Amino acid sequence: MYDLIIRNGKIIDGTGSPWYYGDLAIKGGKIAKIGKLTNCQAKKEVDVQHQVVTPGFIDMHTHSDLVILDEPLIEAKVRQGITTDLLGQDGIAAAPLPKDFVSTWRKNLAGLDGSPPIEWDWVTVSDYLNKIEENKPSYNLAVLAPHGNIRMEVMGLDNRPATDEEIKQMQHVLRRSLDEGAVGLSTGLIYPPCCFAEMKELEALCEVIAEYGVPLVIHQRSEGDEILESMQELVDMMKRVGAHLHFSHLKNCGKDNWHKTPDVLKKIDQAREEGLEITFDQYPYTAGSTMLSAILPPWVHAGGTDQLLQRLEDSELKEKMMREMATGFKGWDSMSKWAGWDGIIITSVESETKQYCVGKSVKQIAELDQRDNCVEVALDLILHEKNGVGMIDFVMNEKSVKDILAHPAGTIGSDGLLGGEPHPRAYGSFPRILGKYVREEKVLPLEGMIRRMTSQPARIIGLQDRGILREGLAADIVIFDPDQIIDHATFENPRQFNAGIDTVIVNGEVVIQGKEAYRKPAGEVIRRSYQVEPLKV
Repeated sequence: MYDLIIRNGKIIDGTGSPWYYGDLAIKGGKIAKIGKLTNCQAKKEVDVQHQVVTPGFIDMHTHSDLVILDEPLIEAKVRQGITTDLLGQDGIAAAPLPKDFVSTWRKNLAGLDGSPPIEWDWVTVSDYLNKIEENKPSYNLAVLAPHGNIRMEVMGLDNRPATDEEIKQMQHVLRRSLDEGAVGLSTGLIYPPCCFAEMKELEALCEVIAEYGVPLVIHQRSEGDEILESMQELVDMMKRVGAHLHFSHLKNCGKDNWHKTPDVLKKIDQAREEGLEITFDQYPYTAGSTMLSAILPPWVHAGGTDQLLQRLEDSELKEKMMREMATGFKGWDSMSKWAGWDGIIITSVESETKQYCVGKSVKQIAELDQRDNCVEVALDLILHEKNGVGMIDFVMNEKSVKDILAHPAGTIGSDGLLGGEPHPRAYGSFPRILGKYVREEKVLPLEGMIRRMTSQPARIIGLQDRGILREGLAADIVIFDPDQIIDHATFENPRQFNAGIDTVIVNGEVVIQGKEAYRKPAGEVIRRSYQVEPLKV
């Protein structure tokens, strides 16, 4: 007797193989049988009437790190068919977190991960994963070891190169974090303190991940003006260390740079032809989203949020920031220059007095405040909110999005920030791809896109028991109508669930069925289990 039988499904198994009709039985949280199960019985049976049955989707770039400690079932994510979130992105995340830095780090992450009412009582990656587990999540979570947190544990938030001894200590912290369950290393070379590191430091950390066989997941230092040079320095580094390179939210920003997209993809192809393992994730929109303070030059962030706020109060330093933001400089992307002040929309603030800014562009806020200087309005908002401001920035074009989406090395990441009035990608990324880009625009066949959402990300982060519909593997399953699936979230009204996804199953437990969402403790904290023997010297 099985726990559940799904009958008459149009099965897409996640490998890229063509669909086929069949039944699927679940027992004890695993896929027990696939085939024509005419004579089999279960405690519960459902006839899906030729709807599509696929593995659960794996979100390769998320910012649910803090929200998951407050909401065990993040409905915006699971209703998209997401059964596994990859946390710890951009080199700045929850753990490891030395106790002395909790206060400043909370302020640093507020514009990115929000400020849910939780107790920040963890130190190591193991502590953090245990805390998620104690919260009994309704879907699965895995985590990357963030470079910025590792650097902060060893040398604080100083804007200086690491010494050789400090680099060795960082390697030790990275090994500890991987042994505690992290599935890779992340960095964000536009975010402090990652942006203060020399390539020598990053290369030393990549030597460690090469030992472990896990990826570097990277927000590269340029996603526009110097994107090709940025990619090349990473390719050259990986030729030396032999690790897997995975680009976060691959995109090409700024109107003057959109023509570079074919060269961006060609660079990936050339590196793979030379034997380097290079992959990427992507969200299906022409706007990005991050903390508003990402518009500031890197030097402004040195020492953490408190020192950033002090610099914003200094009129001379403020003038210097505004000059550099207007022009940009080598090694740093100016988002405000790309998007313009009418293309930067505020998504969240901390205070009640500035709630009127949410959903408006910086230009609109300046008009409401009867001020002429938009850049000064933006800087004053960061100062007033103590860095707790999120934004959307319109910097990409549709053709580039589709060209990147069609590339076989890609996976999908929502990159969803969940606070305030979020980017619609937090609610709509996966259904948007399946409805708009697969069904309507035929960028890629359905089987190929499902592979990008399931088995491909599972392989990249080493999830051996999920990502494919196969007997004996975890029963993470999505059932949807391919003719109806579509996103409803918009930039004007982002908190809207999609249409077309009927059922989401996590480890054999139904957590979404129709309009119902069940907050069951169905999820698992997925820890990387393989440890590397210490090198003998």
